[in-house]
Amino acid sequence: MDVERDFLRGVVPVHVLHHAAREPVHGAWMSSELARHGYSISPGTLYPLLHRMQRAGLLTSSQRTVDGRVLRSYRATAQGRRLLARLRELIGEVAGEILTAQPGSPGGAR
Repeated sequence: MDVERDFLRGVVPVHVLHHAAREPVHGAWMSSELARHGYSISPGTLYPLLHRMQRAGLLTSSQRTVDGRVLRSYRATAQGRRLLARLRELIGEVAGEILTAQPGSPGGAR
């Protein structure tokens, strides 16, 4: 079992939701954005994730034709934005605890 990979699985949907709440994103752009942060996500993993997030009501999609190719864009729904707001609170709380923990203190580095 790859523990790091398990942790990253939880981070990727949050990252997708973050960008989709700011502006419409498409899979190829999202893949390169994730790669820029060190996540190596194959299309076979990314597109099913986008579809699951859409089925869950977190994303909506639209398509348009660009240079003869269909480009599907994803945008966060109101439900997705509410979840993202909650996740930001939780992540901020946990990050604050982790980043301010002093060595030797309860919850600190040992």
